[in-house]
Amino acid sequence: MGNCLTVGPNEALVVSGGCCGSDTKTYVVGGWSWAWWLISDTQRLTLEIMTLQPRCEDVETAEGVAITVTGVAQVKVMTEHDLLAVACEQFLGKSVIEIKTVVLQTLEGHLRSILGTLTVEQIYQDRDQFAKLVREVAAPDVGRMGIEILSFTIKDVYDKLDYLSSLGKTQTAPSRETQTSAWLKQRGMLGYGKPSVRRR
Repeated sequence: MGNCLTVGPNEALVVSGGCCGSDTKTYVVGGWSWAWWLISDTQRLTLEIMTLQPRCEDVETAEGVAITVTGVAQVKVMTEHDLLAVACEQFLGKSVIEIKTVVLQTLEGHLRSILGTLTVEQIYQDRDQFAKLVREVAAPDVGRMGIEILSFTIKDVYDKLDYLSSLGKTQTAPSRETQTSAWLKQRGMLGYGKPSVRRR
């Protein structure tokens, strides 16, 4: 005899073992499966989205400036049969915290290595492109674990020496000059010589 086990769309049910010593594994998502008493082994793996917060502190950029970068990533186990089998092989029996830790370490490793190849200006000026690069480089490695990166964004970039702060001030200087020039032109004080004086 046995039991009819059901599972929702947020979990994968893995049933292994059966009659005649079979070691075949059955993967079920959002359905049901039969499990024999004392013969079949059943385990579950979460398919819910996991939120990670990678953080790399005092990592030197290509210019040797130490910066700290924090990000937010959304990942989940892929449900395609072959990839789900890979994920089960890697993470079955592990808690959600253990799964998140493994993926987080992988993301942080790639984030750290990419930081070392870019300048501060490249990181500061285009965070979206930087985040896209991290995601593209990390995707194959986490994919080999059966994990998909749904999104990755850079949350914050800062340093202890205020280098980024001074960089921001440098970048805003041209716009301030433009505003000043416009103000002077409006008052006839730029490009027209001295302000005209009305004679009575």
